[in-house]
Amino acid sequence: QVQLVESGGGLVQAGGSLRLSCAASRRTFNNYIMGWFRQAPGKEREFVACITWPGVTTYYTDSVKGRFTVSTDNAKNTVYLQMNSLKAEDTAVYYCAAGVPASWPIRQLSDYNYWGQGTQVTVSS
Repeated sequence: QVQLVESGGGLVQAGGSLRLSCAASRRTFNNYIMGWFRQAPGKEREFVACITWPGVTTYYTDSVKGRFTVSTDNAKNTVYLQMNSLKAEDTAVYYCAAGVPASWPIRQLSDYNYWGQGTQVTVSS
């Protein structure tokens, strides 16, 4: 079983930065895509970004493009989401996920096989 554990969430002022980490139980995820999703209270879970493993290609939803950066550290079995210029609307529980894709990019929840438990990000204004 693949285990994904998110960390790095917290409270930050608007305009600030946070870096989320997703630690994976496997050393290699060849042919996998690692995704980041978020879910605000009362809203559906939405796609944020995804990256190939190893971290060669990335894709971002328009609302975070230019502010967020997803990356991998293969030696540490970890995926990161660097979040800069945070806005109040970024407040959500952030989840990492892993799946074997049939295409690129992968934005559908159903295409991801493994999910972390999430980490809370709260942006104050």
